[in-house]
Amino acid sequence: MSTEPTEVSVTRRASRAFGWSFGNTVFSRLGTLAIGVALARMLGPEEFGIFAIATVTLLAVLSFNELGVSLAVIRWRDAPATIAPTINTIAVGSSAMLTAAVIFGAPWISALLGDVRAAPVVQVIAVSILLNGLVATSAAVMQREFMQKQRTIADQVNTWLGAGLSLLFVFLGWGAMSLAVGRLIASIVFGIMIIRWSPVPYRFGWDSAIARRLFRFGLPLAAASIVVFASGYADQMIVGSLLGAQALGFYVLAFNLASWPVSIFSLPLRAVAPAAFSALKSEPERMSKNFTRVLAILSCVAIPVCLAVSGAADPVVEFVYGSAWISAAEPLMWLAALAALKIWFELAYDYLVVAGRSSIVLLIQACSFVAALPLMLLVAEPYGVAGVAAVQFGVGLVIVAPLYVASLARIAVRARAVMAAVALPVVAGVIAWGVGWVLSRTIGMPFFAAAAAGLFAMLMVAALCWRQRGDLRLLRAAAWGKETA
Repeated sequence: MSTEPTEVSVTRRASRAFGWSFGNTVFSRLGTLAIGVALARMLGPEEFGIFAIATVTLLAVLSFNELGVSLAVIRWRDAPATIAPTINTIAVGSSAMLTAAVIFGAPWISALLGDVRAAPVVQVIAVSILLNGLVATSAAVMQREFMQKQRTIADQVNTWLGAGLSLLFVFLGWGAMSLAVGRLIASIVFGIMIIRWSPVPYRFGWDSAIARRLFRFGLPLAAASIVVFASGYADQMIVGSLLGAQALGFYVLAFNLASWPVSIFSLPLRAVAPAAFSALKSEPERMSKNFTRVLAILSCVAIPVCLAVSGAADPVVEFVYGSAWISAAEPLMWLAALAALKIWFELAYDYLVVAGRSSIVLLIQACSFVAALPLMLLVAEPYGVAGVAAVQFGVGLVIVAPLYVASLARIAVRARAVMAAVALPVVAGVIAWGVGWVLSRTIGMPFFAAAAAGLFAMLMVAALCWRQRGDLRLLRAAAWGKETA
């Protein structure tokens, strides 16, 4: 029996979901960037660093909060309603215990990360851990069903409500606590909306057979997520503990600015890619071909932008955040280049997980962490935040990228195809970096230097996308069911 109507339905739904997800991410990131600029200017590096301690703590726990079991809703063929009650029980139970642990351990965590004054902020934001566990299953069901329209509305409410409340509390003189309280209130509203819109009724339950399957599936992913977090955020923990809250404020600001291209280009794709890849698992050749096609198009757009930001780091930071934050430019140069690598890594991560190779993901992240940790500890004090960022980029380029390429090759994604997909965008990105670096040193006004670098990067993107117009047409046609990609 032909599966073409089903495949057409999946690709159409994935296409629409990607469109909503992309618009959602663009508006959210533009909003948070604008609000973040205002908050950074109002709070200053030290207060911002105190909030950064709480944020790092939150992200650390969220990386394994629900033990990886919610992803089973997306990957398994089981009806969500049959496994959701057990997943809810596991997710809420684990998140409640972790929330309590963070609240009681907040003074020790804050002192370890550079400033004990962050303890009350950590305790407030820790409640978000419990909220995350409560909505994990409902959010996964919405992702599985490509309900990105509803998710967009919820995310926009979360973004703008949290930003508005945070600004209000800053005006009232709450300092770093304003960000934590604003985010917490918005998260509560967001959670209510997600649970309300989920097509699966919210229930608790327990099925031992399902639970065993969930733990077998989820625990390796949870372990991988811990290692992913450690490899991705150990730099911030080292900066905070060895260099203090103010240095962490500079580093996190650079990290956030560098992450903006990742959020714009990678996160929307990750919202729909696992479900779309999973739908094509029965056709490995098509699945592999579509992976390299998406990789090429994503690289054409993202690589020149990331490397242009890296090359023009000084004027970008000075124009956006002001001269008080110029120390953030040194790590930004390396972290923006690292962002280009992360976009590749995250797409490969999702592909490997859908292909059932989550253990390989764990191994890659473990290698990254083991290689980077001693080097960052070695360079942190003599070379400061720039040295820590440079180590992250070096390990990503020399160790992590080759490991991902080799792992993909083992599941029929040929290394030659991967290299062909990214080669020209990398060349264009290196040129964009050089132009940005020259402009930052020849144009005295930060706005004009940053704008000129950005304009050149956009021209490079347009030229690359024109060259890939055939693949773009194929993907568009597949999305509307006119031909197979």
